Amino acid sequence: MPSSSPFETLLFEKHGAVAHISLNRPQVVNAYNIQMRDDFSEALSVVEQDPEVRALLITGEGRGFCAGADLTEFGSAPSQAIARQVRWERDVWGQLVNLGKPVVAAVHGYCIGSGLEIALLCDLRIAATGTVFALPEVQLGMIPAAGGTQTLPRAAGLSLALDLLLTGRRIQAEEALSMKLVTRLTPPESLRDEAWRLAKSLAELPAEAVVALKRSLRQGMDLDLPRALELEGRLAARLAS
Repeated sequence: MPSSSPFETLLFEKHGAVAHISLNRPQVVNAYNIQMRDDFSEALSVVEQDPEVRALLITGEGRGFCAGADLTEFGSAPSQAIARQVRWERDVWGQLVNLGKPVVAAVHGYCIGSGLEIALLCDLRIAATGTVFALPEVQLGMIPAAGGTQTLPRAAGLSLALDLLLTGRRIQAEEALSMKLVTRLTPPESLRDEAWRLAKSLAELPAEAVVALKRSLRQGMDLDLPRALELEGRLAARLAS
C-alpha cells in the first residue's frame, strides 16, 4: 500500500480496474470521525467519477475494520450528540449505496457500530473468522445513524435485527454469516487475498449490466412485485438495445 495517500484517515490506491479504500486510524481501531467522513466522501467521489474504476474494495488497517463512531474527540455528552449529527451531514452513505460499481467489504477484528453499517451498505461482505460484530448505539442512548436500522433488517430480518439492536450484544463471524450480515468467511491470513480476487473478478463484469443489476435490486425491493417486474423489464430492454 503506498504511503503517499492524499487522505489523512484513509489509504487509497488503484490496481488496474479496482480501487481500494482502507480505513487508516489503526491507533483507535479505525473509529469513524469527522475527518474520516470527509475523506471517505471525497474518495467515493473519485471512485464514482473515474471511468477506469470498475470495482471498489473497502478494508481496514490494523487490528480491526472499524470500532464505530469516535466519540472521544468530543468532551461532554451534549457535544457528542451534536458532533454525531454533524458527522452525518455529508451523505457518505447515500454515495456508497448508490455507487454504480460493485463494492466488496473485507472486515476483520472488530466490525462494530459504524463499521458494521459501512459493511452492510456494500454489495458483498467477506469476514475473517474471529471478527466481532455489534451495534451498541441503543445502549448509549442513540440509534444507528448510518443506515443500520434499514440495512440490518433487510439483511437479517426484523426479529434478528431487533435482537442485535436492542441488546447490543456482540456476535462472532459464524453467527454473522448465519444472519446474513456477511456473505462469506475466510481465515484471517487469507482475507485480503480473497477480497482482492473477488473485487478483480467483479471488475471484469460488463459495467452497464452491473449498474442495471444494482439499480433493479435497490429500487425494486421498495416496490410492489408488479412494479418491480416492470422496472426489471425496462432495464433489461435498455441493455438489450
